[in-house]
Amino acid sequence: MMRHALRASFYKIMTFTEKVNQLIEAGLEARQDLFLVDLKIDTANKIQVVLDGDNGVNLQDCIDISKSIDNNLDREKQDFSLEVASAGLSSPLKLVRQFKKNLKRDLKIVTLSGEIIEAELTDVSEDSITLEWQAREPKKIGKGKETVDKKKLLTYSEIKEATVIVSF
Repeated sequence: MMRHALRASFYKIMTFTEKVNQLIEAGLEARQDLFLVDLKIDTANKIQVVLDGDNGVNLQDCIDISKSIDNNLDREKQDFSLEVASAGLSSPLKLVRQFKKNLKRDLKIVTLSGEIIEAELTDVSEDSITLEWQAREPKKIGKGKETVDKKKLLTYSEIKEATVIVSF
């Protein structure tokens, strides 16, 4: 009996999640410059939506997507809370589209092996990124250091975290 109730509850959550996903997709159809970065729905039906955009995300964008969700869910059938926000400046990059948006900007990359690279994002493909930077290294001949140009290709699977370096 308990197992049946849990299974029914699981399918109820799945249905609610699918409905929310459909509403977000419908809201974003009219705004091709916006895209979904993250969606979380907990067991208490707290919906958290994180958006990003090719040209950024403003408050009105968040309000519009919030309305497209809120106006199409029935609180009589399912109680929920809703939060729609933009990906912050310090938020990690998660999608290829976010990397493309930040081409030619400086990123801080932490690889799965623990290496930390601060470099300019110079190329983005569907499966990898290219970073370029300068480093001071010991001279091959003689004493002292010299500036060396570095370039590294990383697949997304090698990246633990990537954030944009914001300079003022």
